[in-house]
Amino acid sequence: MRSERRAGRRSLPVRQARLATTAVAAAVATATVLGACGGGGGGTAEAGGATAPATVPELTDEPLTLSFIWFEWPPAQALEDFANAEYTTERPNVTVEVNTVPNANWHDAMFTQFAARQTDFDIAILDSQHIGEAVTNGNIVELTEFIEGNIETDAFDPYLLAAYGQYPQAETGKRDESAKTWDEMIAVAEQCQADNPGVSGLAFHQANGSDAAAVTYNTVNGLYGGNLWDAASRQIDGVLNDEAGHRAMDVLVNEMKPLTAAGSGNWFIDEVNAAVAQGKACIAFNWIAASGGLLDPEQSTLGATREEILDTLGFATLPTQETDLVPLGGMGMHVSAYAAAEHQAEALNFMKWFLQEDTQKKWAAAGGVPSRTDALESPEFLEAGPFNQVYADSVSRMRDMWNVPEYARLVDIENTSVNAALNGAMDPREALDTIAVEQQQILDSSGSGGL
Repeated sequence: MRSERRAGRRSLPVRQARLATTAVAAAVATATVLGACGGGGGGTAEAGGATAPATVPELTDEPLTLSFIWFEWPPAQALEDFANAEYTTERPNVTVEVNTVPNANWHDAMFTQFAARQTDFDIAILDSQHIGEAVTNGNIVELTEFIEGNIETDAFDPYLLAAYGQYPQAETGKRDESAKTWDEMIAVAEQCQADNPGVSGLAFHQANGSDAAAVTYNTVNGLYGGNLWDAASRQIDGVLNDEAGHRAMDVLVNEMKPLTAAGSGNWFIDEVNAAVAQGKACIAFNWIAASGGLLDPEQSTLGATREEILDTLGFATLPTQETDLVPLGGMGMHVSAYAAAEHQAEALNFMKWFLQEDTQKKWAAAGGVPSRTDALESPEFLEAGPFNQVYADSVSRMRDMWNVPEYARLVDIENTSVNAALNGAMDPREALDTIAVEQQQILDSSGSGGL
């Protein structure tokens, strides 16, 4: 796996379906996910850009490197290792290379090349919120017809499929509305902090980068009955910052923030994991796919063996409050519209292979997080890690962010003000009102955005 740095922005149109090797990640007590999801069906978006054929084109027998781009985290290396061990048994002339960039540069590393209409990657792993931008500008290949003929779409949870496998974003399925409350969790964290000097009650993402602080606020917003926007009317001001939204910001800043460690105002994935591994936090929230290292004795002070660590460390789904929503993000594999024809063909073949039941179960056993329901419910997945049941139990509770073309600007606005509120630079109420007003201005100035 190569690490590299780039920068940029832009987008593409699709009619409706977007294949997602969904590294679906849940902000549950220290856990992350990597998997796969396909989408299909009708929609309202206009088709545009390159369209994949209904079947995999003829593949080359010449040596070929299938190149991905993702951000730096353990699933990226896991995907490269898995693909080179398993996919190459069927395609020995192919080498898979997953190139990575720092998370903060991830969006721009892809979209700078998209804007130039020339990429050195064949498959971009996009966050689900990037799909709208990529679809609107024609940067990725339309996969609807290919998916309908090659992917078992009924093998996926309907919400996972709808939210992370297509654009415009859709929501289907029902959620279970039961569990212990967020308020009770805060009380437990407060007591734990009081009983253990030097240990913080909570650890969570607060950084002004990527979607760190924004996802933390969105988690609390959803659980306390708030909404990020009204998608049908494209209204944010008055929706995000309604009574429930302000209550959520108050809880985050005035009840949760005081239970975090001094200097944690810019923490993200690695810092939260470090606090857990060092026994410095009672309760922590992180993406499931980033949690594997917590069980490594060489990275942890909680025990000399994996078993000793698990005697101290546990994993759980997020508690409920007014609702049962949890933030699951989808990161899907998308074929670059600018890749050479033989590379596009190989990418389609790889996706078809990756989304098969047996491959997904092997991926689960190798430490990945699949998206197929049969793989999620399989012993290969559920017995592979102590946090895997957490993910499986969370899928039906998902709520994602906006995936409109304006996403990058919307999330930057939210990150900046939430981070400022968490660090005492803005009043919480002022921060949320500022987010709502500035995000509304972005949507109002950019038209319908294809919705």
